[in-house]
Amino acid sequence: MQKNNYKTYWNVKTLVFMGLLVAMQLVLGRVLVLDLGPNRVTVSSVCTILAGLWLGPVAGGVCGLCADIIGCFIKGYAVNPLITVAAILWGVLPGLIKPMYIQKGKLGKTVGICISVVLTGAASSLVFTTAGLVLLLGYNFYAIMPGRLLQFVFMVPVYCILTCLLYFSPVTRLVVGSVASEELVKRAA
Repeated sequence: MQKNNYKTYWNVKTLVFMGLLVAMQLVLGRVLVLDLGPNRVTVSSVCTILAGLWLGPVAGGVCGLCADIIGCFIKGYAVNPLITVAAILWGVLPGLIKPMYIQKGKLGKTVGICISVVLTGAASSLVFTTAGLVLLLGYNFYAIMPGRLLQFVFMVPVYCILTCLLYFSPVTRLVVGSVASEELVKRAA
Protein backbone atom coordinates (compact mmCIF):
# COMPACT_ATOMS: atom_id res chain seq x y z
CA MET A 1 0.00 0.00 0.00
CA GLN A 2 1.07 3.62 0.03
CA LYS A 3 3.58 5.02 2.47
CA ASN A 4 3.14 8.47 3.96
CA ASN A 5 5.59 10.70 5.82
CA TYR A 6 4.59 9.25 9.19
CA LYS A 7 5.92 5.74 8.57
CA THR A 8 2.33 4.52 8.68
CA TYR A 9 0.87 2.14 6.20
CA TRP A 10 -2.70 1.30 5.38
CA ASN A 11 -2.60 -2.41 6.04
CA VAL A 12 -4.43 -4.88 8.26
CA LYS A 13 -2.35 -4.04 11.32
CA THR A 14 -3.02 -0.33 10.94
CA LEU A 15 -6.74 -0.99 10.62
CA VAL A 16 -6.67 -3.25 13.68
CA PHE A 17 -4.94 -0.58 15.77
CA MET A 18 -7.41 2.00 14.48
CA GLY A 19 -10.28 -0.28 15.49
CA LEU A 20 -8.79 -0.78 18.95
CA LEU A 21 -8.35 2.95 19.47
CA VAL A 22 -11.93 3.63 18.32
CA ALA A 23 -13.23 0.93 20.68
CA MET A 24 -11.22 2.36 23.58
CA GLN A 25 -12.52 5.84 22.78
CA LEU A 26 -16.10 4.57 22.73
CA VAL A 27 -15.70 2.94 26.13
CA LEU A 28 -14.04 6.00 27.62
CA GLY A 29 -16.33 8.52 25.89
CA ARG A 30 -19.69 6.85 26.16
CA VAL A 31 -19.50 4.60 29.19
CA LEU A 32 -16.93 6.15 31.55
CA VAL A 33 -18.13 9.72 31.25
CA LEU A 34 -19.48 12.46 33.48
CA ASP A 35 -22.27 14.40 31.71
CA LEU A 36 -22.72 17.92 33.04
CA GLY A 37 -25.26 19.41 30.63
CA PRO A 38 -23.40 20.74 27.61
CA ASN A 39 -20.08 19.72 29.19
CA ARG A 40 -18.91 16.14 29.06
CA VAL A 41 -15.93 15.19 31.20
CA THR A 42 -14.02 12.30 29.66
CA VAL A 43 -10.51 11.37 28.60
CA SER A 44 -11.62 9.70 25.38
CA SER A 45 -9.92 12.26 23.13
CA VAL A 46 -6.55 10.85 24.19
CA CYS A 47 -7.27 7.79 22.01
CA THR A 48 -7.79 9.96 18.94
CA ILE A 49 -4.71 12.06 19.74
CA LEU A 50 -2.64 8.89 19.97
CA ALA A 51 -4.10 7.62 16.69
CA GLY A 52 -2.91 10.83 15.04
CA LEU A 53 0.54 10.59 16.61
CA TRP A 54 1.03 6.86 16.04
CA LEU A 55 -0.73 6.30 12.72
CA GLY A 56 -0.74 9.73 11.07
CA PRO A 57 -3.25 12.54 10.65
CA VAL A 58 -5.53 10.73 8.21
CA ALA A 59 -5.86 7.67 10.43
CA GLY A 60 -6.34 9.91 13.46
CA GLY A 61 -9.10 11.82 11.70
CA VAL A 62 -10.79 8.60 10.61
CA CYS A 63 -10.64 7.30 14.20
CA GLY A 64 -12.22 10.51 15.49
CA LEU A 65 -14.93 10.39 12.83
CA CYS A 66 -15.80 6.74 13.43
CA ALA A 67 -15.81 7.08 17.20
CA ASP A 68 -18.06 10.14 17.09
CA ILE A 69 -20.59 8.65 14.68
CA ILE A 70 -20.72 5.24 16.41
CA GLY A 71 -20.89 6.96 19.80
CA CYS A 72 -23.86 9.06 18.66
CA PHE A 73 -25.68 5.91 17.59
CA ILE A 74 -24.88 4.18 20.89
CA LYS A 75 -26.22 7.06 22.96
CA GLY A 76 -29.11 7.84 20.60
CA TYR A 77 -27.92 11.34 19.70
CA ALA A 78 -28.23 12.93 16.31
CA VAL A 79 -24.88 13.47 14.63
CA ASN A 80 -23.85 17.10 15.04
CA PRO A 81 -21.54 17.95 12.11
CA LEU A 82 -19.61 20.64 13.99
CA ILE A 83 -18.94 18.33 16.92
CA THR A 84 -17.92 15.62 14.43
CA VAL A 85 -15.40 18.06 12.91
CA ALA A 86 -14.09 18.66 16.43
CA ALA A 87 -13.66 14.90 16.92
CA ILE A 88 -11.80 14.65 13.62
CA LEU A 89 -9.48 17.52 14.58
CA TRP A 90 -8.40 15.68 17.75
CA GLY A 91 -6.67 13.16 15.46
CA VAL A 92 -5.63 15.34 12.55
CA LEU A 93 -3.92 18.31 14.22
CA PRO A 94 -1.52 16.36 16.49
CA GLY A 95 -0.55 14.22 13.50
CA LEU A 96 0.09 17.29 11.35
CA ILE A 97 2.11 19.06 14.05
CA LYS A 98 4.25 15.98 14.83
CA PRO A 99 6.89 16.58 12.09
CA MET A 100 7.82 19.87 13.77
CA TYR A 101 9.15 18.13 16.88
CA ILE A 102 9.77 14.48 15.95
CA GLN A 103 13.53 14.99 15.57
CA LYS A 104 13.85 16.60 19.01
CA GLY A 105 14.79 14.86 22.26
CA LYS A 106 12.32 13.64 24.83
CA LEU A 107 11.81 17.11 26.31
CA GLY A 108 11.24 18.62 22.86
CA LYS A 109 8.76 15.90 21.99
CA THR A 110 6.94 16.40 25.29
CA VAL A 111 6.67 20.15 24.67
CA GLY A 112 5.57 19.51 21.08
CA ILE A 113 2.89 17.04 22.14
CA CYS A 114 1.61 19.43 24.80
CA ILE A 115 1.50 22.36 22.37
CA SER A 116 -0.36 20.25 19.81
CA VAL A 117 -2.87 19.12 22.47
CA VAL A 118 -3.47 22.71 23.65
CA LEU A 119 -3.95 23.99 20.08
CA THR A 120 -6.21 21.07 19.21
CA GLY A 121 -8.22 21.52 22.39
CA ALA A 122 -8.73 25.19 21.67
CA ALA A 123 -9.80 24.55 18.07
CA SER A 124 -11.98 21.53 18.68
CA SER A 125 -13.40 22.03 22.15
CA LEU A 126 -13.66 25.79 22.43
CA VAL A 127 -14.46 26.62 18.80
CA PHE A 128 -16.13 23.72 16.97
CA THR A 129 -17.86 21.94 19.84
CA THR A 130 -19.10 25.19 21.34
CA ALA A 131 -20.32 26.30 17.89
CA GLY A 132 -22.12 22.98 17.47
CA LEU A 133 -23.82 23.37 20.83
CA VAL A 134 -24.82 26.98 20.19
CA LEU A 135 -25.72 26.94 16.48
CA LEU A 136 -27.25 23.50 16.11
CA LEU A 137 -28.55 22.66 19.58
CA GLY A 138 -29.63 26.14 20.65
CA TYR A 139 -27.54 26.57 23.80
CA ASN A 140 -26.89 30.12 24.97
CA PHE A 141 -23.24 30.98 24.24
CA TYR A 142 -22.84 33.15 27.33
CA ALA A 143 -24.38 30.50 29.56
CA ILE A 144 -22.14 27.62 28.44
CA MET A 145 -18.84 29.37 27.69
CA PRO A 146 -17.66 29.71 31.32
CA GLY A 147 -18.18 25.98 31.85
CA ARG A 148 -16.47 25.15 28.56
CA LEU A 149 -13.48 27.32 29.54
CA LEU A 150 -13.25 25.57 32.93
CA GLN A 151 -13.46 22.20 31.22
CA PHE A 152 -10.68 23.25 28.83
CA VAL A 153 -8.45 24.53 31.64
CA PHE A 154 -8.81 21.34 33.68
CA MET A 155 -8.96 18.68 30.96
CA VAL A 156 -6.20 19.81 28.58
CA PRO A 157 -3.44 19.23 31.19
CA VAL A 158 -4.93 15.78 31.85
CA TYR A 159 -4.87 15.08 28.10
CA CYS A 160 -1.25 16.26 27.91
CA ILE A 161 -0.14 14.06 30.80
CA LEU A 162 -1.96 10.94 29.59
CA THR A 163 -0.84 11.42 25.99
CA CYS A 164 2.81 11.88 26.98
CA LEU A 165 2.71 8.91 29.37
CA LEU A 166 1.29 6.65 26.69
CA TYR A 167 3.40 8.07 23.85
CA PHE A 168 6.65 7.49 25.75
CA SER A 169 5.60 4.03 26.92
CA PRO A 170 6.49 0.74 25.21
CA VAL A 171 3.04 0.80 23.59
CA THR A 172 4.34 3.31 21.01
CA ARG A 173 7.09 0.93 19.89
CA LEU A 174 4.51 -1.85 19.72
CA VAL A 175 2.07 0.11 17.56
CA VAL A 176 4.47 2.02 15.34
CA GLY A 177 6.91 -0.89 15.07
CA SER A 178 4.20 -3.39 14.16
CA VAL A 179 2.68 -1.19 11.51
CA ALA A 180 6.02 -0.28 9.92
CA SER A 181 7.60 -3.75 10.15
CA GLU A 182 5.05 -5.35 7.84
CA GLU A 183 5.97 -2.92 5.05
CA LEU A 184 9.69 -3.59 5.62
CA VAL A 185 9.07 -7.34 5.31
CA LYS A 186 7.21 -6.73 2.00
CA ARG A 187 10.11 -4.63 0.67
CA ALA A 188 12.69 -7.27 1.57
CA ALA A 189 10.76 -10.00 -0.25
